[in-house]
Amino acid sequence: MDEDHAHFAPVDPIRAGLTARCPRCGQGKLFDGLTKLKPVCANCGLDYSFIDAGDGPVIFVILLADLIVVGLAVWTDITYQPPIWVHILIFGPLAIAVSLWLLRTIKAMLIALQYRHNAGQGTIDRG
Repeated sequence: MDEDHAHFAPVDPIRAGLTARCPRCGQGKLFDGLTKLKPVCANCGLDYSFIDAGDGPVIFVILLADLIVVGLAVWTDITYQPPIWVHILIFGPLAIAVSLWLLRTIKAMLIALQYRHNAGQGTIDRG
């Protein structure tokens, strides 16, 4: 029977994404600020230079935040018919808060999935 010689136990990408932790060890913080990546993991020393989330997180945030906020705004308008200033007062800050939370969470999840599946930029083998 083969023994596992891994230094780190596998980390669930969803858990690592929701907690914004290192995709290898699950302990070190992934971000330095809101969405700026740290250069390396403080716990295991993983170099984060391989990470390239690109525009993927932003696209998911646009789709999900619009669905949530606009859906709630339409439901509120149909159900209670409040004046427009109530919509601005409630759904403006809600849109900002939901977008920022989703951006950080989805970016961390996509980074963890990228690490888990060893994804990288596509290349053409010309040999």
